[in-house]
Order: sequence, then structure tokens, then C-alpha cells
Amino acid sequence: MIDKTLPTISHIYQHHHLDSTQWDAFRPREGDVIAATSIKSGTTWMQWIVLKLLLPEQDPKSVRDISPWLDERMPNPSDVIEVLEAQKHRRSIKTHLPLDGLPYFPQAKYIVVGRDGRDVAMSLWNHYGNYTDHFYDFLNTHDGPAFPRCPETFQQFWKDWITKGWFDWEQDGYPFWSHLHFIQSWWDFRHLPNILLVHFADLLTDLEGEIQRVAEHIGVSLSATRRAEIAREVSFDTMKKDPEKYACVTRKNFRGGGDAFFNKGKNSYWKDVLTEPEIAQYEAAVVRVLSPDCARWLEHGGNASIESA
Repeated sequence: MIDKTLPTISHIYQHHHLDSTQWDAFRPREGDVIAATSIKSGTTWMQWIVLKLLLPEQDPKSVRDISPWLDERMPNPSDVIEVLEAQKHRRSIKTHLPLDGLPYFPQAKYIVVGRDGRDVAMSLWNHYGNYTDHFYDFLNTHDGPAFPRCPETFQQFWKDWITKGWFDWEQDGYPFWSHLHFIQSWWDFRHLPNILLVHFADLLTDLEGEIQRVAEHIGVSLSATRRAEIAREVSFDTMKKDPEKYACVTRKNFRGGGDAFFNKGKNSYWKDVLTEPEIAQYEAAVVRVLSPDCARWLEHGGNASIESA
């Protein structure tokens, strides 16, 4: 049975990548759109879908500048607040926070993207392995335990990622944050009218249909012609051809820059990599953290039905 109360903050997320307290200075507006994913689950993809819907007459040169990651630990978070305050159009903000670490704004629209954790792990392994020395140095300027270097083998990365969390209340996701706890925190409030769940697999199989769902959720009218245009403009092939525009990383922090950021854009590569014991580890973690209905959706996608609530 779904809890009918509104979300509240029960955890503070602060470490090498995250600082949830940076949302404290944010002043919401009617119509703000907040795109939420755990990590390597279609964050940039959804940001661009939203920007194409909200700003059809504009052609942003950088997703980082116009749709910032507000909970990214940074030296001067007030700079991002100033950028958002100066925007006159409807705003789009990115977050990687679970709902138990993020302020809930009834006047905002939330879009949550989920992805099978095994696919996330494959993409994250590529991502983590491309961090530069400069970026490691920056990440470890915070107070607290150091962010470790990427392990030499995928097997060691997988063992750490699926068996422990960084924060005390997590059971997976090390050394980043929990993928499973993230999605369950949002799943529990999917009945709220301003929260929409979208699955990465559905974006792959029916991009136009998912764009339509997002448009309806945020109150944007969309013709069939414009919907098809957006689908072409945000396709993986299009974004990979212009990585400096579409990616949210720099060569200073990420080896290969945007070229390496857009890896494969597909699912199920884990089937050729994970062993049976490793798959069993994942399945056990899912049982520990996720409700059965959330687990089914995270694996298969489809409409996040609340009929069983």
C-alpha cells in the first residue's frame, strides 16, 4: 500500500560528488521541471528532451549551463543559484538525489528515469574508468573519506558496487550512491500527479511515445511533426556526433570528453559479462532493497502503474 503523505527529507547526502544541502537556497517557481536519475540512466538524454520541449525556439550550446546539476558538490554553489534566478523561461534542473534527500515542491514537475541496474553498472564502469587525475584531485578536496580510484578490473568494481553503499543507509552503489535506493524512494511516491516515471528501455524502443508522455506531463502541446523532430534531435546518434554540445563533461575531468561520455547507448551488454554468481548477487540486492512491483518495473520498463496501490 502506497503512503499517501508527501515526501520529506530524511537523509543528507554529502560526499565527493554530492551535496544535497545546496538545494536549501533554491527558490522554486511554478512550472519548474526537475529531471532525476541515479547515475548513467539517461540523465543527459532526458535533460535534452525537456529542453527541446520547453525552449523550442532556442538552441542551447551547453546542457550544463542551462540545466545545471544543483546537488553536484562545487566550490561556489551560489553561482548556480544565480544562474537559475536569472532565467526568465521555464527552468530545467538536474538531480541525482533520492527523494528522501531532495526538497519536494508541489509546483514543480518531476521526471524520474529508471534503468536496469546491470545496464547501469556496465555504463558506469566505462564512465568511472575515464576520470582524469585532475578530476580525482578535485573530488578529494572535500571533507570526508577519499573517493577511490577506479579498480583495475570490472569484477572488483562490480563486487564493490553491488555489495555495499557509500552512505550508512545504502546497500549498493559504492563508491557513488545507491541505484536501488534511489529508484525505490521515487517509486513510493509515483502516485503523486507531478511525478512521472520513465524507463530507459522505453526511451530506446519508443522514443516518440515517451517524448509525448513527458510533454503531457509538463504541459507542453506537441504536434506529431515536432515530436518526430525532437526524436531525431535527441537520438543517440545525433548526440554522439556533437558530443561537445550534448555531453555534460569536459576533457579536463573526463578522458576523451564527450566522445567517451556517449558510450553505447544500448542495454543488455551485461549478459556477456556478468557471471551467474554475479547475476545472483544483483538479484539478491534487488530483493533486499526493492519492493516486488518496483523490481519488475526496473527490469522490464513499461508504464509505472499504481493500480495495485
